[in-house]
Amino acid sequence: MDSAASRGAIRPPAGAVGAARPGAGVPVTVAPLRDSVREGLKIVVVGGFGVGKTTMVRSVSEIRPLSTEEVMTEAGVGIDDTVGVRGKNTTTVAFDFGRISLNDDLVLYLFGAPGQERFWFLWDRLFSGTLGAVVLVDTRRVQDSWYAIDRLEHQQVPFVVARNNFGPPTHSLAQVRDALSLSPEVPLVDCDARHRESSKSVLIELVNHVHTLSTAAYRAMAGRPG
Repeated sequence: MDSAASRGAIRPPAGAVGAARPGAGVPVTVAPLRDSVREGLKIVVVGGFGVGKTTMVRSVSEIRPLSTEEVMTEAGVGIDDTVGVRGKNTTTVAFDFGRISLNDDLVLYLFGAPGQERFWFLWDRLFSGTLGAVVLVDTRRVQDSWYAIDRLEHQQVPFVVARNNFGPPTHSLAQVRDALSLSPEVPLVDCDARHRESSKSVLIELVNHVHTLSTAAYRAMAGRPG
């Protein structure tokens, strides 16, 4: 049976570690895979430009993350929308990659998608074979999340939405849900992508959501007359 979990499963490379661009300022962490690991699942972190996707991957990864951040230049003026993120001077041009172990048997491989509109064509390829996705939302730029949600729904990829709080929230989660036109079944949570435990709780929320969907689908199939 082609369940959501089986779609997102990838074979974990033995002893794999990530790599970061020299000078990225990320401490080197050597964390070989445990021999007990039986399954690796692909997760995509997606959202608008400057919403905190790279920050989330970096904060939660147990290995030195792969980063494709580059310095923004004048070539992007008039192309990249920097309203609300004026202090940002780097941008992801391909994807970020990290890894986190949820337990002795299960690891998540994290892919942070680029946020600028000119790189959105990469998203569908990143969604291929994924277990599910985290949509990060910045309430200063809620509209930047609409395309991510639309593509995930089109691809039928399970997802959760996480409001990344850069400061005290100015809107309730109910207001955010209404602004994004989210169905009641889609989990919506708060997070601070700078902190490991907060980011980890979002990933656990996603895994639990996918498990709930898979269980419901299995029961629905089992209940059909055969």
